[in-house]
Amino acid sequence: MADGLVFDIQHFCLDDGPGIRTTVFFKGCPLRCIWCHNAEGLSAEPQLYYASEKCTGCRKCADVCPENVHSFRETGHDVDFLSCVSCGSCADVCGREALRIAGRRMSAREVLKDVLADKPFYDQSEGGVTLSGGEPLMQGDFACELAELAKINGLHVCVETSGYCTPQTLRQILPFTDLFLFDFKHHDPQLHRRFTGVDNRRILENLRFLSENGKELILRCPIIPGCNDSEPHYRAIAELSEELCGVTAVHIEPYHPFGLSKYRAVGRKAAYVRDELLDRRDAERIRDHIASLTAKPVVIS
Repeated sequence: MADGLVFDIQHFCLDDGPGIRTTVFFKGCPLRCIWCHNAEGLSAEPQLYYASEKCTGCRKCADVCPENVHSFRETGHDVDFLSCVSCGSCADVCGREALRIAGRRMSAREVLKDVLADKPFYDQSEGGVTLSGGEPLMQGDFACELAELAKINGLHVCVETSGYCTPQTLRQILPFTDLFLFDFKHHDPQLHRRFTGVDNRRILENLRFLSENGKELILRCPIIPGCNDSEPHYRAIAELSEELCGVTAVHIEPYHPFGLSKYRAVGRKAAYVRDELLDRRDAERIRDHIASLTAKPVVIS
């Protein structure tokens, strides 16, 4: 039996697959997409998360921290993230939930118990559970056990993935997955490496493997100004959707800046700091252009 590291379990999700769903967020990701909006999902270890807007300056955290991570000045509450050992002492005494440890060890059965609490809603809406992250397939054994248990209990299973994993992991989880929400971030290998830290060869090989094995796929395509908002990329999205069996839709995901505060909350510096949303009219124009190049449905998600 495997256990894994989870940083959130969100109920009543409507954008992570069909119907009403519970999304399990796995901690750790092998990519470093500069626009990532889940900064607390990048590290494969538990880490301190500080929501500064909730802090009242009570200083209880400083009183209990064994590593002197917390200090207070006239300018406010300073957090030395590098010294933190994620013991959780500060989070335990924080009455405003300004501090928490992002990432907890759970068994697949513990996660499933939480997920099954909403089974009547899945049954009524043809929903289920979605494995997300981070990158769920980075914790392959844990993801496979959870997916298998979910199928045994009659749940529809989605896996949201970057596709950057071993073929063996894909083969393991294949029988227990109904739908893959598969990211397609950039068509150009060099630019893919520049913006995500890895090239896209393994990702495209895994995508074609899923297609050849008859799995249902939705291409999820983040559109990031200055990174992949280009005609060659739009054409590549359309061509890939036409080429691969099993692709039932293309989801365009316009950039938003809502995750920038999460970088500060875990003591990281964001690499992409555009404050503006991708304009809705621009997103619609991109959607319509891609839709003109493929027969597959193209939607803004």
